[in-house]
Amino acid sequence: MILKNLGKDSHKMSFFSGGRRQTQNMPVVRTTPDLHPKRTDPPVVRQPVGFETVLGANCTLRGELRSQANVRLDGTFEGTLEIEGNVLVGETGKITADIHAKNVVIAGAVRGNVSGNKVQLLRTSRVWGDISAASITTEEGAFIDGKITMVRHDASIQSIELPSLPEDNAADEDEEKPDSSD
Repeated sequence: MILKNLGKDSHKMSFFSGGRRQTQNMPVVRTTPDLHPKRTDPPVVRQPVGFETVLGANCTLRGELRSQANVRLDGTFEGTLEIEGNVLVGETGKITADIHAKNVVIAGAVRGNVSGNKVQLLRTSRVWGDISAASITTEEGAFIDGKITMVRHDASIQSIELPSLPEDNAADEDEEKPDSSD
């Protein structure tokens, strides 16, 4: 059983007197804890809008980093990055690793291969390695020393029909006809 004092001025402080005064005739309400709490639905797991994991500018980390959420790298990282969410390499980021992520934005330096659905290279980015993505954007001033490979999604392959090539029958007919000027 929990007793609560619901008196309006149960412990007033008097600014000038420096002491406490208590009011009289305070009502007391008896409450009991709820033995049957209301059932709530489980929380919906959503991809965070921000970054769940952040490597600060003054940090150095070596090893393997795996995450299902978004990762921001402003410090130095050496190893392997396997990220199911998005990766942002900040301007102060110095990465020596292959980056595999859903989407990758690079503003710093990366030495290693980069793969993702969308890869964006900002004007301050420097990449020494191959880039593989379905969509690549680069700002003027971005540096790339490597090969860029555009990959297609399975869904986009099915939805795009390639036109058939025109047959060049006229060239074949010219080769088969004997020259009548002899």
